[in-house]
Amino acid sequence: MKSMDRSQERKAFEEMKTGVKGLVDSGITEIPAMFRAPPTILASMKASQASHHQQMKIPTIDLKGGSVHYKNQDLMTRRNVVEQTREAAEKWGFFRVTNHGISLELQERMLGGVRGFHEQASQVKKQFYSRDHSRSFFYYTNIDLFQSDSASWRDTIACYTAPDPPRSQDLPAVFGEVMLEYSKEVMSLGELIFELLSEALGLSPNHLKEMDCAKSLMMTGQYYPPCPQPDLTLGITKHSDFSFLTVLLQDNIGGLQVLHDQAWIDIPPVPGSFVINIGDLLQFITNDRFISAEHRVIAHGSSNARVSVPCFFTTFKKANPRVYRPIKELLSEDNPPKYRDCSISEFADIFSSKDITIPRLLQLRI
Repeated sequence: MKSMDRSQERKAFEEMKTGVKGLVDSGITEIPAMFRAPPTILASMKASQASHHQQMKIPTIDLKGGSVHYKNQDLMTRRNVVEQTREAAEKWGFFRVTNHGISLELQERMLGGVRGFHEQASQVKKQFYSRDHSRSFFYYTNIDLFQSDSASWRDTIACYTAPDPPRSQDLPAVFGEVMLEYSKEVMSLGELIFELLSEALGLSPNHLKEMDCAKSLMMTGQYYPPCPQPDLTLGITKHSDFSFLTVLLQDNIGGLQVLHDQAWIDIPPVPGSFVINIGDLLQFITNDRFISAEHRVIAHGSSNARVSVPCFFTTFKKANPRVYRPIKELLSEDNPPKYRDCSISEFADIFSSKDITIPRLLQLRI
């Protein structure tokens, strides 16, 4: 009976098509039962607040002006950046980049556009509400709404912007143009980081790009409304990303945490910077050389909503028959392949059929 009640509650929430923002606008003072995290999760949240590990910080890498200047750097500078990237990808799976070449003005317009979409009238937003990944642009709440133990306190917009950008007329008027402009800049930044990662593996700079790791981009805009009981839920539950690489822009509210050495570490916002993380697909093809770290977002009681823009280098749920396997140049007798061959579409099916808190890579182990 309980599971039926839970299913009905989520179905009713879905049919409203107004997301978590709609609950907040209705004036609720207590969160619905479906959003209440299990006791073990709540305990980990309390433990992280008291942990001395919070003094730790993810690595920061100065990209020395971004892709425009990268190829003109002297050899020693380039080697230092590659070495910093290697260490961050192997030990953390997360790092921050500065001096990347994307203007603060464009970052702020992008964040403002995401906020503007989520804060417009519900009737305008509803026309975009869908879970159909064949659409140019769509809006929904909780990608794992019907699979997870508890729902998370956030709404999402999503758009596949590469390799086939949508037409501007298919995007919301409130920020369609800035999405396309921002996507081009993120693609350029992503290509630079893939070059650094390729060299960090001892491969040619174009190796990962030639494997199409930088070909496809899914842009999302996350909106975390103020929560009346932030200690009882999460903005997004613990997960790793189904991508080769993720480029994250976040506003000034904070709440992102990464699991490092069995402890939750805060990743506070730093204006103008981006947070980069390795995804499951890159851990897979590097045979665990680089790590796809689990992370989460804490709910907040701030008076303003938290906004972030994660951009995923992946085709995600779009059909993609390409088969990947661990890169042969990285393998040896002492380092045999740890994973079986897998198509991106099969990987997507694994993602869709399981709770996102279950590590997907375990299912591909040889």
